[in-house]
Amino acid sequence: MDQTTTPTPTPGPVEPTAPRTLPGRPAPAPVDHLLVRPWIDPVVDQVGHDPRSTYVERFWLATLGPSTTWLLRRLAAGLEAEPEGFTLDLDATARALGLGSRRGANAPFARALERSRQFRLARDLGDGVLAVRRKLPPLSRHQVARLPLDLQAAHQQWLEGALPGPGTDEQRRRARRLALSLAELGEDREGAERQLHQWRFHPAMAHEAVAWAWDRHRVAAKAAARQAQGRAERPPSTPATPALTAFPGGDAA
Repeated sequence: MDQTTTPTPTPGPVEPTAPRTLPGRPAPAPVDHLLVRPWIDPVVDQVGHDPRSTYVERFWLATLGPSTTWLLRRLAAGLEAEPEGFTLDLDATARALGLGSRRGANAPFARALERSRQFRLARDLGDGVLAVRRKLPPLSRHQVARLPLDLQAAHQQWLEGALPGPGTDEQRRRARRLALSLAELGEDREGAERQLHQWRFHPAMAHEAVAWAWDRHRVAAKAAARQAQGRAERPPSTPATPALTAFPGGDAA
């Protein structure tokens, strides 16, 4: 008796299905605000560049694009004003950057925010909290290699200008003194760095001098604030009672 084998049917490709909301649970509501916190990184905070600096404008801009660069500049300004963190209104920020108020993953503002995450300049901490770097790291070799040739050459010149050389220490001390004076006069970081460029300091040296001056100025301001608070909390001293003078042979006057 012949036995025939029935071939096993080959399964077809499985089509991906969109995630469904569980019954009884509403879809997550769109986020309107984010709590921005500083991303503490001792190494990058020491050697990195302020998002508002000339380095970022010249070299990171071609990599990040204008929307993400301007977003990071705005976040840096917010963290400078409120170092512990602040609440970011997403709709207001998008409109302030000229990115419109359209929502969705493909909206210009959403893409700018996602790009900052892709380059590890920001990261989600959950519960609507976004950690943002206060400084951007120097470009990697791979990133520099993707720049236009003229920017690659300019970046190399920047690195060479940042290396120590004859007279560099004296120039650095002078740049720091001038940057500290500008900070005490109320100039902002971007303006101070631009002024040092006009005084013919190399951009890398100007950037380092401004970072040093602002750190020193911030420490001095905190110390002065603590001292003023201590004086305000100190109870007023009781005026001393004048001593009575006794005259010989008589009562005290």
